[in-house]
Amino acid sequence: MTDSLPVVFVHGIRLSGAAWTTVAECVGRDRAVRAVDLPGHGARRGGVFTLPGAAAAVLEAVDEVGGRALVVGHSLGGYVGIAAAAKDPGRVAGLVVAGSTTVPSPAATAPFSVMHRVLTSRRDGGKRVSERLFGAVLPAPVATAISAGGIATEVIPDVVRALRGFDVLRDLAAYPGPVWLINGGHDHLRWHERRFAAANPDARLIVVPGGGHYLPMARPVEFARLVRDAAAAVPGVRV
Repeated sequence: MTDSLPVVFVHGIRLSGAAWTTVAECVGRDRAVRAVDLPGHGARRGGVFTLPGAAAAVLEAVDEVGGRALVVGHSLGGYVGIAAAAKDPGRVAGLVVAGSTTVPSPAATAPFSVMHRVLTSRRDGGKRVSERLFGAVLPAPVATAISAGGIATEVIPDVVRALRGFDVLRDLAAYPGPVWLINGGHDHLRWHERRFAAANPDARLIVVPGGGHYLPMARPVEFARLVRDAAAAVPGVRV
């Protein structure tokens, strides 16, 4: 282990820090890493998700790795990462936002509410359907880790309420550090990526051809390389 910049990973909706298993293993070969569980997810399942509480969980993880880190968030985790960076930019040395460049309006978040109703109408809360989906699109070790970490479909209404009240472009503009916006070319949540890139003068937009919304989990080694490149490019950090 060197004194390279630590990395904190923030998962997407319904998942847990376990979703980052392969990416964290790759990135953690030469730096400290943490994969946080957000409120209502993983080890915090059953709790109430709020954006302030989620941002606090991220900053707590930053403190655990030394008080300053690159924060990497996917989907919901990207929005939470932006909120955490705006709240305490001194602890967020840089920000990677993956699959999170759509303004979370009522129209944009409505499909998640529909998904919640459909899945929770099943006796198991949609657990088996969700596991089959992840098993079909993700590498087996990642899909297995996601299942073991728990799939918190019940938290969706809390998340939707929180995101609909979040002025994400304001918080992104308020963050003074470097930002990497990474989207798969086929990601359905890249609608407003140009607006996100324009909101922060130190933002870089990277579109990965052929990638989908689950790019970090589906192509973990490639995504880990992008994270390592971002960590190495943070100003004032010893590589």
